[in-house]
Amino acid sequence: MEFFGHAESWVLVSFLLFICLLVYLKVPKILMRLLDEHSIRVSMQLTEARKLRDEAAAMLADYKKKRADAELQAADIMANAKAEAEQFAIDSRQKMTETLDRRTKQAMQKIAQAEATATKEVRARATDVAIAAAGNLIAAQKSNPKLIAESIAAVKTKMN
Repeated sequence: MEFFGHAESWVLVSFLLFICLLVYLKVPKILMRLLDEHSIRVSMQLTEARKLRDEAAAMLADYKKKRADAELQAADIMANAKAEAEQFAIDSRQKMTETLDRRTKQAMQKIAQAEATATKEVRARATDVAIAAAGNLIAAQKSNPKLIAESIAAVKTKMN
């Protein structure tokens, strides 16, 4: 009986009795059931987490696609704006050139008109001066019919 004389032996016996009590009370089955339930909950949470991750990945892909589409639209808008600006510049240059040409032609016409008017005025003035000079010569030389005929011929020549 030396076996029961040691404290370690009693610890062993009490441990074995405790294990038997646990088996009798079906604690391992309860523990297994709890572990299974916990395992099922963890599995469900993992499934839900995978589902959420897949949804997030799908949303990310969707937003990336939308971003790419928006960038393409922005590039198209920029290209259209640039083309419109270039066309506006071309049209503006053309209109300015046409306006400048039209104004140049108008100025040239005014200059030609002014020249024609000035020429007419100079001729009219020269005619008046010639007639006055002829009148003075005629008055001074009333007795010379040859001089009168020459003066009249000279005035007629200058008028034409």
